[in-house]
Amino acid sequence: MQPTPSTSRLNNTGSCPTLRGALQTLNPGDPATVSLSVAGNTLHFLFGIPQGAQGGAGQDGGPGPVGPQGPPFAQAVVDGVTTLDPGQNAAVDVSFDGTQVHFTFSIPRGEPGAEGATGPPGEVSLADLNNGLETTLAQTSANTNAVGTLDAPFADPDSETLRQKMNELVLALRR
Repeated sequence: MQPTPSTSRLNNTGSCPTLRGALQTLNPGDPATVSLSVAGNTLHFLFGIPQGAQGGAGQDGGPGPVGPQGPPFAQAVVDGVTTLDPGQNAAVDVSFDGTQVHFTFSIPRGEPGAEGATGPPGEVSLADLNNGLETTLAQTSANTNAVGTLDAPFADPDSETLRQKMNELVLALRR
């Protein structure tokens, strides 16, 4: 069976260690276990708890009373994101102030990758690039000759200003 990670943080500003724990479900009848390892200022606990035997079916209970109205839930808020060094464990701190759930994420950045090899020089010379641009621009300018200007003025001042600017653009593209 796979361990289930669980994290508990104590005051990490003084000499208190950081506690990390994991729970492993054992087969029914196996003895409970616990192991501890220390890495720096972090204590790692692994608890092994045996699964209980399957119980018999219980009696059906009647309906319970209606519970009180809970507080309104307005929104979830991300209070911050901290970038950790590569290899550190990601963590999420969560709190609830009565109307908002607050999240603070701690996420490790990845290891830097190896630098790639220098690529081959480009195949286009400056002269080829200039010739290609001149040909493209000549064709583009010719395409705008088929676009007409807006000749009828508009009564609305904002629309008229827009019409004049559109005509300026069309005429500039024809050059």
